[in-house]
Amino acid sequence: MIGAIVSAIIIGAIVGALARLIVPGRQNMSIGLTLIVGIVAALIGTLIAQAAGVADTRGIDWIEHILQLVLAIIGVLLVTRFSPGRSGRTRGTPT
Repeated sequence: MIGAIVSAIIIGAIVGALARLIVPGRQNMSIGLTLIVGIVAALIGTLIAQAAGVADTRGIDWIEHILQLVLAIIGVLLVTRFSPGRSGRTRGTPT
């Protein structure tokens, strides 16, 4: 159980950081939010891979890791799109 939690945190950090590198432009996200997006993407990607029957293969589970990365990219895009302050206007400026 502890090993699963630690591996989810480590894989989540890697997947979240890779997603931020792949998404073009500057993302206004903290490291903690990146870690949360990566962990959630890793967990959901693992569940999808298990449901599809591709989570436990011999060697490296490439399909599972690709699913996790794609979900992390979607998560980073969603967080940066719906975070406050992305409209380009400064606070207090009337429109």
